[in-house]
Amino acid sequence: MKDKTNGQQMNTKFSFFLICLLVLLLPFSCWARMVSLSADRVNLRTAPSIKSKVKWVLGKGVPLQVISSKGKWLKVRDFENDSGWVYGQLTTNKGHMVVKKKIVNIRSGPGTKYRIIAQAKYGVVFRTLKQIKGWAKVRHENGTIGWISRKLLWGW
Repeated sequence: MKDKTNGQQMNTKFSFFLICLLVLLLPFSCWARMVSLSADRVNLRTAPSIKSKVKWVLGKGVPLQVISSKGKWLKVRDFENDSGWVYGQLTTNKGHMVVKKKIVNIRSGPGTKYRIIAQAKYGVVFRTLKQIKGWAKVRHENGTIGWISRKLLWGW
């Protein structure tokens, strides 16, 4: 009888350990590493090699989600769900966002009550300056700074 009790206690402790481990690691499994391109023209390739076919040529600041890596290469996904490989040294950890709707308003503050100062079209890339309460303060390469609703953007 004593052996059975010790076995049950070990199973209970092991189960408790697994539950704690899952609770701690679950938030990280949902988190995806993001990078942005640091060069003006970066080839998105079909495989992690400079000899592989170029799928797309992407511009500076384009935000990408890292799916996996192989050596110095990163397998990435863009806001349109296209994936491919980029050389990791051509990326940065500076936050950027891309417009994912046909057209968006850029406002003077973080809310719809603020005046519209400009508009941006689908695919336009911005440098992320700040995020608060569902809004992103962004800067375009032309110098325009304003706020866009976070739900209209992809990136970080």
